[in-house]
Amino acid sequence: MIKCLRVDHRLLHGQVAFSWTSALGADCILIANDDVMKDELRKTTIKMAKPQGVKLVMKSVEDGIAAVNSGVTDKYKLFIVVESIQDAYRFATETNVIKSVNLGGTKAKENTRNISKAINVTEEETTLLKELVDKGIEVEIRMVPNDAKVHAENVL
Repeated sequence: MIKCLRVDHRLLHGQVAFSWTSALGADCILIANDDVMKDELRKTTIKMAKPQGVKLVMKSVEDGIAAVNSGVTDKYKLFIVVESIQDAYRFATETNVIKSVNLGGTKAKENTRNISKAINVTEEETTLLKELVDKGIEVEIRMVPNDAKVHAENVL
């Protein structure tokens, strides 16, 4: 069962590893990121942030989607973390199990606008988020579980 799909450019760090994992009751974290799979240092860093007693799996985005679609993740209370809105969009549109997307942090970069404390989006990302909302997928902004949900359609 998918507990949450979160977009966070930092991937696995204290906030995600502890606050979110325990609030969700997740027993497995899937980090889906193409660059991490090519970078041993990032893999090691992510492994060090893993909470005790929680399984950690790292896959490319394509392999993560394939794992979810195959059913091998069904036995877990799965927390999926991706780095970008594009990756979250792929999970939401290439599987049929994503009901909501949590936006936790995206970097400010050229051609982005800030829509909340830690969320910066390009025009393309705005379009992708609106498409998800139009498909009936909840897109909410929250850095930590105790924050009030902000529905993305209200700030896009």
